Amino acid sequence: MSDDRAAAYIALCADLEAEHRSLAGVLASATVDFDADTPAEGWTIRDQLSHLAGFDEAATTSLSDPDAFRAELARRIAEGDDPIEGYRRRGRAGSASSVIAWWADANRALLDAAAEADPRHRVPWYGPDMSVMSSITARVMETWAHGVDIRDALGVGPEATRRLRHVCHIGVGARPFAYAIREMAVPDEPVDVVLDSPDGTTWSWGPGGAADVISGSALGFALLATQRRHADDTDVTATGDAAREWLGILQAFAGPPGTGRAPLP
Repeated sequence: MSDDRAAAYIALCADLEAEHRSLAGVLASATVDFDADTPAEGWTIRDQLSHLAGFDEAATTSLSDPDAFRAELARRIAEGDDPIEGYRRRGRAGSASSVIAWWADANRALLDAAAEADPRHRVPWYGPDMSVMSSITARVMETWAHGVDIRDALGVGPEATRRLRHVCHIGVGARPFAYAIREMAVPDEPVDVVLDSPDGTTWSWGPGGAADVISGSALGFALLATQRRHADDTDVTATGDAAREWLGILQAFAGPPGTGRAPLP
């Protein structure tokens, strides 16, 4: 593994730790009703944290014992055991402090497992296998996205840091998946994505010079890619039919298309 790749992986793991720490700090500094609703219909703050804890645990198993993960996945499929609902039930059965401790312990275990893993290795997940590096990137995205819901419930705005690059990168890379999950054909036209980063620099993906362009802030794109905001409530714009179509189905997460969010009042 090259020195640059190793350094990028170390930085990625540090970003996951920082994302967890940031959200934990918000929870520690606010008066929190853990059973309060979040903007995600049917999800409380407790549910959001249980989701993060459970899938951090699953990611740890995927990295450290892939065969055990595959066996558990096969069992879930055979029994119709939805992990999302299972983690929600577990979180609702315990105290708020136990959920916080579960999430903290699960994140720490994941970081420890990631430190021992080769980022190039492919590991199983609830869909196609992915590289270890992609797995950790996905955990950054999930922590930030569910953190947005929690922050919204607490009246705290979403945080915009350089860590958003991971969220945006997944959103861009998931373009083929966004079409495939809807049984749509990906247009032949390339699309450039050009975003203003939180530090004032420009992040870009695509061939450069494409006629179709998605542009705006990295925060706006990340909110759309994770379906945490309606397009009307961001500064993201699309030029060209292919760009507009993609922006309308943009998603950075696995699974079926979400319902999105209504415009803010």
